[in-house]
Amino acid sequence: MTDAKPKNKSTPKKRGPNHMNITAEPAENKDAALARTVTTPSVRGAVTVQAFSTGFGEVDLQSLVDTLGKENAKARSGDLSRAEGLLMTQAHTLDAIFNELARRAASNMGEYINAMDRYLRLALKAQSQCRATLETLAAIKNPPVIYAKQANIANGPQQVNNGPVPAQVGEEKVIEQNKLLEERHGQWLDTGTTGAAIGADKELETVGAIHRTDDGGRKSAGIS
Repeated sequence: MTDAKPKNKSTPKKRGPNHMNITAEPAENKDAALARTVTTPSVRGAVTVQAFSTGFGEVDLQSLVDTLGKENAKARSGDLSRAEGLLMTQAHTLDAIFNELARRAASNMGEYINAMDRYLRLALKAQSQCRATLETLAAIKNPPVIYAKQANIANGPQQVNNGPVPAQVGEEKVIEQNKLLEERHGQWLDTGTTGAAIGADKELETVGAIHRTDDGGRKSAGIS
């Protein structure tokens, strides 16, 4: 009788830092699952963070994806503490960049004008970005209040007039000229009264009747 040798258990293969788990959803093929994964914001952000974090050694890609996914979920639920800390940290970083560039500009002043001008321009850009970052942080902490005029909305189309109220249609208006005429003469101007005939051009004779169309279809007029 021979003793049975125990079988060697296979050692699980170590997952590399660039390995990432992709799980297909129901009724989803391999290509669709890969396309959905690589377009996920947390995945794309994790790849970028890994590329710019070489100073920390090999950063595990899947761990970055999971961390960013948790932070995105907190932001969706209304927890913006990470965003506030991020903006404040960036403001301090930009301030450090501004001071370093301003120091280099000062060291080149008087001797290397072009270098001084370039450093100073970059310093002011960093300062401007620092200010904008702090303004964004202030807007998150204290959102601006928007005042709007209230409109009563009912069923059907509505018209809201926020300007001056127009004059009513059909409002009685008194013409100033007629009003003055009444005050002066004590009566309104009567436009229906027939005036007396003027005795001018007495030598003109009366015009005769106009004949109607004759047999030839032409019109003729005679003066008596």
